[in-house]
Amino acid sequence: MSPDIKHNGKVQVAPLRSMPPIERFTPVTPHLAISPTVSVVVPAMNEAANLPHVFATLPQWIDEIILVDGNSVDDTVAVARRLRPNVKVITQTGKGKGDALGAGFAAASGDIIVMIDADGSTDGHEIISFVGALVTGADFVKGSRYAAGGGSDDLTFGRRLGNRVLTGIVNVMYGTQYTDLCYGYNAFWARHLEALDLDCDGFEVETLLNVRAAKAGLKVHEVPSHERNRIHGESNLRVVRDGMRVLTTILREWRRQPAPPQPKPATAPAADRGVA
Repeated sequence: MSPDIKHNGKVQVAPLRSMPPIERFTPVTPHLAISPTVSVVVPAMNEAANLPHVFATLPQWIDEIILVDGNSVDDTVAVARRLRPNVKVITQTGKGKGDALGAGFAAASGDIIVMIDADGSTDGHEIISFVGALVTGADFVKGSRYAAGGGSDDLTFGRRLGNRVLTGIVNVMYGTQYTDLCYGYNAFWARHLEALDLDCDGFEVETLLNVRAAKAGLKVHEVPSHERNRIHGESNLRVVRDGMRVLTTILREWRRQPAPPQPKPATAPAADRGVA
């Protein structure tokens, strides 16, 4: 039972919320454990040289790694299975990053879904910041290279300018206060997949997720993230082409009716049961 609470001069005793069984908690540090399960989705095409670095940064306490292979012609799948024998490999049937993430999200079984890149630019050590924000009340957590503590080693002048302009447009049109729009490091509760309703193919996927989270009334929280340079290979991102796709997505979403967010589970709220 909880401590006595005085109300109108009378002592009342309120019952504590029930806690999940101890085996439900996943140790993170000697002083911290989380109860939600965590799936990490990694879209990859010809990233065999980068995966050893990427997987080395992923915390051991995550429950599931889903590699979405975009029909690689190198050893991407073999390397992933050697590094993490329990990795779940999904072969992409369509094309593009958005399509790959959609396939990965559909295959995820965790309560929380985290999306990172396979080129070494996103640091898996930061996942705890995203998960921490979710279990303390957020619905959708987006990484920001412009938040205090964030940064980038890879933003060219053109990408920085385009991102700033597009972020400003979204903030005006949708009443958000985002500092970073086009960044691929995000996490959210899996129960909101219906509201996010991912249905795009390309690099505009990050913008689509951010806009739909706002339209659905989800509680969005930004955490600082530091983007590093791609380790090996070349990016398929094209500033002008993909910038126009992002702008088209922003304008199209203005006319689209949002899907309602899913209610929280009937059990104790995540903020109450998430951290021990």
